[in-house]
Amino acid sequence: MRIVLLGAPGSGKGTQAENIVKKFGITHLSTGDMLRAEVSEGTPLGLEAKKIMDEGKLVSDEIVLGMVKNHILKAENGFLLDGFPRNINQAEQLDALLDEINMPIEKVIYFDVPFEVIKERLQSRGRSDDNEETILKRRKVFEDETFPLVDYFTIQGKLKTINGYGDINEISEEIFKTIDPSL
Repeated sequence: MRIVLLGAPGSGKGTQAENIVKKFGITHLSTGDMLRAEVSEGTPLGLEAKKIMDEGKLVSDEIVLGMVKNHILKAENGFLLDGFPRNINQAEQLDALLDEINMPIEKVIYFDVPFEVIKERLQSRGRSDDNEETILKRRKVFEDETFPLVDYFTIQGKLKTINGYGDINEISEEIFKTIDPSL
């Protein structure tokens, strides 16, 4: 089982990722978690990433893809990618990598949530960076860079749109049926 979750910040990906991982026994791969783990373990990729982050720069797609590949190869029961890919370039590189190791993405789940709901969710988290200005910037980045992935994966026949607004358990059940229609 090889799944990608897509959605704007605050769309519920993190919450549902936990539910999916518990239900299907697959590995949850969050690029942020991977990056922190590689850095703390002092791996070659982690050391390279740390140097870049210490300079205040973004870690390159190549480094992130290297980390993703390392973790995918360890994920024996399948994986769920949360927060990656974030743009078309990353998706194309990910597809090439997964084709090379004969493990293509099987399903992409897009969380469709109205912006007003996302804004309300983010502001209720109480994080200092969840203010209106930052939320609007994140929305623009999502719309410009990540939202085009909806078409990218639709063309491949892999995308399923889920209404990410409402009861968490009902959303989970819809996702579970999308992943495994026999449920």
